[in-house]
Formats: sequence, structure tokens, C-alpha cells
Amino acid sequence: MKLACLGFIFAAAVCLAQQGWYPHEGGLLKYRVQIRFGEEPDTMPEGWKFGRVSAVDVDSSGNVYVFQRGPKADPIVVFSPAGKYLRSWGKGVFANPHGIRIDSQNHVWVTDTNLHMVMEFTNEGQLLRSLGTKGKAGTTPETFNRPTDVAFLPNGDFFVTDGYGNSRVVKFSREGKYLMEWGKRGAGPGEFDLPHAIVIDSRQNLYVSDRENNRIQIFDANGKFLRQWTHLGATQGIDINSKDELWIVTHRNKEENIAYDTLAGRIMRIDTATGKILGAMESPGHWLALGPTNEIYIGSLTGNVFKWYPGWSGGLREQAPGVVSK
Repeated sequence: MKLACLGFIFAAAVCLAQQGWYPHEGGLLKYRVQIRFGEEPDTMPEGWKFGRVSAVDVDSSGNVYVFQRGPKADPIVVFSPAGKYLRSWGKGVFANPHGIRIDSQNHVWVTDTNLHMVMEFTNEGQLLRSLGTKGKAGTTPETFNRPTDVAFLPNGDFFVTDGYGNSRVVKFSREGKYLMEWGKRGAGPGEFDLPHAIVIDSRQNLYVSDRENNRIQIFDANGKFLRQWTHLGATQGIDINSKDELWIVTHRNKEENIAYDTLAGRIMRIDTATGKILGAMESPGHWLALGPTNEIYIGSLTGNVFKWYPGWSGGLREQAPGVVSK
């Protein structure tokens, strides 16, 4: 009887303690984290260390490309899925690394906000082409003003979010020919206050992080506004896989993003049909990339690459891919 009472008291105390924690949005994500991917174990050349990690992406083999701003390593460093250093490049090429994306050919695309350029490389680091005029900000089809991200259609056409300066999305053919653009500074539909990241789903709908407006806007491939989500905060990074599973790293609002320098972020899984939050967990972060076996890589301005990977020992019932019920 005494043991039963003690068990009841303990359970009640746990219940009361949990009431002090505001519940996460959606279900409980069943992930573990490696907080220093690429640096522990340290296989990089001697003396190398990440500075601020602006972005990260994953190629078709699961290799991880880190785009970082520090002087103690090359700007682009490539690792195996296990975190072993493979190769690197870019010393002296970039001014302020921002975004990185890998296309269907495993070509590496980057944006540089100080050079006002978008660059395409092979996965070995050979420069294939550049868009924009080096060091010159502009609003013409040939120039950018601090571009942030790139997204690709199946036919090879691509979009550039442009960006910190121009508040527009620009569409190019796969050959790099200017096709169209939309957007201006503002808070209305199709307007932007910092289009920060962009991805495309299987229906060729575009999801654009309109970060300083605390929303994600959704368009078709011709720039037609479809809808917006205003409940997710100041979204930093977005990625989507072939199953249309959409993930973001975000903050409650733009003020929190600036005040905590990305420390107070949350990773969220989002239903593309409704915008419903399926699950959430805390993580700092500036960029998010999905791996081939449900890994989530976060590039953080704290100087980290976080590798989140599925793993759970609590025995909770599975609710959805990557999410378990409370």
C-alpha cells in the first residue's frame, strides 16, 4: 500500500512538473543529435576549424557540403555521411558565404551576399558558371543585390531569391537566361521583406521564406501567389524531400532571431497541404538540409553543423514519419 501511494505521489509530481513546460507544437520528434558533425571526430587538416556555418547540403551519395565563413578552413568542406573529411575548396573565392544547394547532377550552387553573385561548381570544386556582376549590386536581369538561395525545377530551370537588397524572386532557364521575376519590398501577397530560402515540391509549388515578415509564401512556378503561412515565425532554412516532407528551422519572430543570433530556434516538420506543424524540437540554426535516410543537418552561425538522426528508446507509439505521439 505504501509503495502504491509513493508511486502515485511520484506520478503526480512528474505531471505537475511537466505542466510548467509549454507543449511543443505537434508531436514529439524522435531524433538524437550530433552537435559537432565534421569536427568530432576531427579528420580535417590540422588546425582547421569551422567559423560561422552559413549553410549545409547533401548530395545523392549522402556526402555533406558545409559552407562556412571562418579563416581556419576552406569555405566549402565536404564530408562523408559519417563525418570524415573528403575534400574542400574556395579559399579566396568568396566574400560572405550564404546559401548552398546541390542539384540533380550533384553540382554545387552557392550564393554570396557581398559579391552579389550565384555560382555553380562541380562537386570537386570546378567553377562552371557565375551569375551576377562581382561586387556590384543591381536590379537588372544581369545583377543581384545580396542573393540568398537557389531552387531547381525538374527541367533544369531555377529560381534565385534576391534577397537582402532586392526583395524579389528571379527565374532563369537551365541555360541561365533570364525569364521573369516578381516581388518588391512590402508585406502584401507577393511582396517580401527578405526572401531568405526557397524550395520546390513535386507539384512545382514554391515555398519562400519571407523571413522579416514572419511568414512563408507559396507560389506556382510562374510566380502566382497561392497562399501563405503566418503561424511559423521567422523561418531561416527550408528543405523538402522527394516525398514532399517539408522541414524548417525557424524562430518565433524576427526580433527573437536577431536578439539570440539564431540560438532560440526550432526545427519543425510541416504538412504541405495544410501548414500544420507535425512536430518540433529546439535547435539553433541558419540553414537546414535533409539527408537520404531521414537525417536533418543544420548549419548554425554558432559555428556548428548539427546532425539530427532518427533514434528513440522511449517506446512511444509512432504517429507519423519522424514523429511520435506524446
